[in-house]
Amino acid sequence: MNGTIQGLFETHINVSDYEASAAFYEKMLGLIPLHDDPARRSKFYWIGRPGEAMFGIRENYPSNLVQRQHFAFRVALEDLKTARVRLEERGVETTNFFGETEAPLSVFPFMPAVSLYFDDPDGHSVELLAMLGDAPRPELAIMPWPEWDKICGRT
Repeated sequence: MNGTIQGLFETHINVSDYEASAAFYEKMLGLIPLHDDPARRSKFYWIGRPGEAMFGIRENYPSNLVQRQHFAFRVALEDLKTARVRLEERGVETTNFFGETEAPLSVFPFMPAVSLYFDDPDGHSVELLAMLGDAPRPELAIMPWPEWDKICGRT
């Protein structure tokens, strides 16, 4: 191969009910529908602007065994600040990296980024992640967002 990989274009997950999963991803996360293939019980979505990245759901493909997967959607920092409230208002329980529902969101200093976790209807681990504009601090452990802000001099 000549050239450099420029990013991840698509990923697909196996779901037990593609209509229920489609409703979740469209109504809870606002993904942009691209193509519905009822014959294959599949649906595809644009992530970000059309043509940048694609996400697909497929019912019982390649088998009816749905194994828990993890993936993260990148979001703007301002959107992440309100995502927890919006999701919980819609009945979706959210956590930080450590699985805590009432604790502050977690920062990954090696990137740095802050994120929020929740499960989809099949128990897949979905993460909303926002990059922070600070310098990476790989020597630091994962920490609560307020602690990161304190280290960075914002509080």
